[in-house]
Amino acid sequence: MAKTLPPTTGRLATTGRLATSDGLRLARKPASPYASAMTQPPRQPDPAAPAPIGALASLPVFFKLAGKRALLAGGSDAAAWKAELLAAAGAQVDVYAATPGATMLALAARIRLHSRPWHAADFAGATLAIGEMQDDAQAQAFREAGRLHGVPVNIIDRPAFCDFQFGAIVERSPLVIGISTDGAAPVFGQAIRAQIEALLPQGFRAWAQAARDWRPGVQALDLAFRARRGFWERFAAAALARPEHPPGEADRLAFFDAAPQTQGSAVLVGAGPGDPELLTLKAVRALQSADVVLYDDLVSPRVVEMARREAARINVGKRGYKPSCTQEDISALIVALAHEGKRVVRLKGGDPMIFGRANEEIAALRTAGIPVEIVPGVTSAGAAAAALQSSLTERDVARRVQFITAHGRDGHLPRDLDWAALADPRATSVVYMGVKTLAELSARLIAQGLPGDTPACMVERASWADERVVRSTIAQLPGVLAALQPHGPCLILIGLALATNS
Repeated sequence: MAKTLPPTTGRLATTGRLATSDGLRLARKPASPYASAMTQPPRQPDPAAPAPIGALASLPVFFKLAGKRALLAGGSDAAAWKAELLAAAGAQVDVYAATPGATMLALAARIRLHSRPWHAADFAGATLAIGEMQDDAQAQAFREAGRLHGVPVNIIDRPAFCDFQFGAIVERSPLVIGISTDGAAPVFGQAIRAQIEALLPQGFRAWAQAARDWRPGVQALDLAFRARRGFWERFAAAALARPEHPPGEADRLAFFDAAPQTQGSAVLVGAGPGDPELLTLKAVRALQSADVVLYDDLVSPRVVEMARREAARINVGKRGYKPSCTQEDISALIVALAHEGKRVVRLKGGDPMIFGRANEEIAALRTAGIPVEIVPGVTSAGAAAAALQSSLTERDVARRVQFITAHGRDGHLPRDLDWAALADPRATSVVYMGVKTLAELSARLIAQGLPGDTPACMVERASWADERVVRSTIAQLPGVLAALQPHGPCLILIGLALATNS
């Protein structure tokens, strides 16, 4: 038998992300919550610039060394590794070591070995220089010689004397990934490299080589930006889908045959409840292919920043009881941008098909003859259940889960709610946009026969770092929230299933 919440003591208590309450009176039914918002003009779409790049400990760059001269002073195994790395990058490596070790000697066929110490004149014509020396004076002299000749210098394991540093490398050449901790934790960088190595198929080497071979031909066709990007998007999708099958000429032609027309397209993308790690891979790919991103106020800024940097960003926020962009303006803007040939991503909090008014945008796009795609997202209800650590479909407790909106056009409860279904204590109800109307909802549910001690919870900003969970009962929760004044976004959850892990 499902347990109910224990009797309470008549005061409000909050600790961290958990709040409990009892005995507070129901809030009085407010005047229309829309009163202030309706007196203001509709909000207009608001273009936004990408967030500035944060401070970087160092700039990641990739040297082109093929056919260029590199200088290396030292003959140890550590120096030999650097010599091999330079030679693998195509450099002509001059090694200066009076007593080279066996590992360095084994590289004699790939390098030019000089059995003597380095001289300042040896820097002439070098692209970069690497030295191995423990003495500060020698390291400083090597660095000064490099500066005199305009040659960047690296002293092995001496970051204070370095103009550049080597990172851990994941090699699928011509795909090369470098990882740097700015010399702070090389072992940490190596551990990250091991993780990437495990995730990155060896077959990507062939795909990266095909990309290098095909790029001149693709560029020579002088395709429009969208058609050219579409080719490479299909290339990338195929590489990720079948990395161990090297691409051939048939693949290249297929990628061209599927080239899009000049007309744009739209994709409605679920941004999830807030945590960027809850984005689907398909959502990330859509953001990376966008020309324009239209996003809601409820979408995390960190999610918006996952769009490709060149994409325009436009805030088309709609918030209850606040000035909002009209749905008609948003739909018209999506259509207009797509008619310009742009790839438009409409980024919606949670799942676009759950109280996201997606049908209106889909209808507008279909009427305009614009292709539209839907990318589902993690709905806020799922994130709220995770925050509560309660199954919404607890066996023998919950017959069903029902999603409702408690927010009509006039700011009050919708008039056509199925009160008999909502008052069933063995249904789990997830109420969207219900904070302002909770007092009215609670009173109506109790009047319809729902026991006042039925568990009810509020989850504010589900999955965000400042997520807050409030546990109470359907009779007491309105008073709790009136005292807490949550800023949202919030979900209300009602039902016996919520008592199982309280």
